[in-house]
Amino acid sequence: MAPARAEPLPEAAEVVVVGGGVIGVSVAFHLAEAGRDVLLLDRGQLGGGSTARAAGGVRAQFSDALNVEIARRSLECFRDFARRPGWEIDLHQVGYLFALSRCEDVTAFAEGVALQNRHGVRSRMCDADEVRRLCPLLAGDDILAGAFCPDDGHATPEAVVQGYAFAARAHGARILTGHAVTAIETRGAEITAVHTERGTVRTSTVVCAAGAWSRACGEMAGVALPVTPLRRQILFTEPIPDLPAEFPMTIDFHSSFYFHREGPGLLLGMSHRDEEPGFHLETSDDWVPDLLAVAARRAPRIAEAGIRGGWAGLYEMTPDHNAIIGESAEISRFLYATGFSGHGFLQGPAVGEIVRDLVLRREPFVDVSPLSADRFDLARPRPELHVV
Repeated sequence: MAPARAEPLPEAAEVVVVGGGVIGVSVAFHLAEAGRDVLLLDRGQLGGGSTARAAGGVRAQFSDALNVEIARRSLECFRDFARRPGWEIDLHQVGYLFALSRCEDVTAFAEGVALQNRHGVRSRMCDADEVRRLCPLLAGDDILAGAFCPDDGHATPEAVVQGYAFAARAHGARILTGHAVTAIETRGAEITAVHTERGTVRTSTVVCAAGAWSRACGEMAGVALPVTPLRRQILFTEPIPDLPAEFPMTIDFHSSFYFHREGPGLLLGMSHRDEEPGFHLETSDDWVPDLLAVAARRAPRIAEAGIRGGWAGLYEMTPDHNAIIGESAEISRFLYATGFSGHGFLQGPAVGEIVRDLVLRREPFVDVSPLSADRFDLARPRPELHVV
């Protein structure tokens, strides 16, 4: 049997989306559903960057009102995903639990819960006894309190990507993998074409959803996107006997140690304090002793479990740990949605809606102008505090 022929690069497209992670495919789906002529280009495979290596947590517990609104809308979309776009994503709404062991964190999260409640999120503070009841794996007399929302949980990132991609194609979008973008051609302040390793496509509108590679994508158009890649690693345990059937996605906030159930074992991770920025995707063991030391103190049964594997992925970090969403003021019709600093997967559905409306020059459901890239030039950072 002859090999299938690769789909050719079209001569033109109304909108070119750069990046095939959850943000890119969500944007492509929402634009195609709205009747736009969309071409999505990815240098590798769909979801092959940060999305496929995400922990899959979905939550609305944030300290920034914009993030609360974006995440709340995304949670609604995740709950409805089987109908629209129509795909099984293995959503488990088991809740999201932050275990807090410092007084300043209890104060900050209490303020966050009050903000979230004002925006319709059912989060609440809980005392140390309830924290341990919610997650029986936790231990430690130093736990002071916790923040919990029953509507949060986790889903499968690869399934979300495939669901959006399938539906985007059904609505007429063209999605081409293995097409690395090499240049964005402009004439004056207007985009005229996108060049790839396999040819050129004429367009007047580009959406940068390139994740950790967004800085380079922006530079092609002369737009500064202060996104820095930072490696994060995830481990999977061997099956753990008598594991509770259901418990929240749990985060020890001070250490950043987190875990959730994954089949008969656990998915777990923690930030590495000595990690240097860069495109490092190889796994290493130098962070594991620190993780196991925290686990031995905070969740001893996890420290005793065998490790069966893991992987490394990239966070797309910004200076204030908040996303960059908007349209360039210098280059007409260069839009961007990037820099999510670890919460891009959970915000993907709503961000797709927002970028669709920006492309169509409609008012999104929330004003994202405070998240534009020029906030850094204007010394108006918008820090998100509930990130690990």
